[in-house]
Amino acid sequence: MHFIADQSGLGTRLAYKRMFGEFALYLNSKVVAFVCDNKLFLKPTDAGRTLLGSPEEAPAYPGSKNYFLLQEELENPELLRRAFEVTESTLPPPKPKPKPKTPLKKRTVSSRL
Repeated sequence: MHFIADQSGLGTRLAYKRMFGEFALYLNSKVVAFVCDNKLFLKPTDAGRTLLGSPEEAPAYPGSKNYFLLQEELENPELLRRAFEVTESTLPPPKPKPKPKTPLKKRTVSSRL
């Protein structure tokens, strides 16, 4: 993770969080990639495909859709940074998290006899 973050040159704009034993990479609060089994998987977009040409595609984990598997691109910091940026620019903004539901207050029933 540290190598990818350093190579991208995005500084604190690129954040990562552990998820299910692997990592999700966020650029400007949008998930742009995953690191699974020490491999970098970029979310597939038309803009990313245009930038990368014919990237190798593979599932990030069993049962997942195909993502762009970046390998040689890790050795090209400028290309890696641009791949993250063009992917982020075409993804929709993250959905707002729902507000937690407040529990209903219990009402006491008084009995009058």
